[in-house]
Amino acid sequence: METIELILEKAQQRAQEMGLPYKGALLPMEAYRVLQESKQTQLVDVRTQAELDWVGRISGAKEIELRAYPSMQPNPGFLEQLTKEVDKKNPVLFICRSGARSSQAAAMATEADFADSYNVLEGFEGDKDEQGHRGKASGWKAAGLPWEQS
Repeated sequence: METIELILEKAQQRAQEMGLPYKGALLPMEAYRVLQESKQTQLVDVRTQAELDWVGRISGAKEIELRAYPSMQPNPGFLEQLTKEVDKKNPVLFICRSGARSSQAAAMATEADFADSYNVLEGFEGDKDEQGHRGKASGWKAAGLPWEQS
């Protein structure tokens, strides 16, 4: 089994290879391992409140919308909320539906001096499958990681 240090090193190398502006890019299972074994690591879910309520949520994640439903306009208070709820000194993992918004959030956080920012690739639901449905082909749910639904 890989150590947390090796997982983070691979994530950092992956981010460099992909030309990403933040520290690292983790696959869902890697993110889960880091969260389980590193108590100071924080998970921030940037999906909308509607997504959290209707699709499911990850227990223990900080929930800070990057964009608001239904207009999907940017949340002007995102960085302010992030600063209030998350310790800049500790690693921060960002997740959304597919990995796109969380990539943007990780980049914004890095610019705001959250130096240890990571994106969770594939997100909570991942890519669409052959039938056009998310949550089965890739992502947190498809990996069988813990989540809950109201």
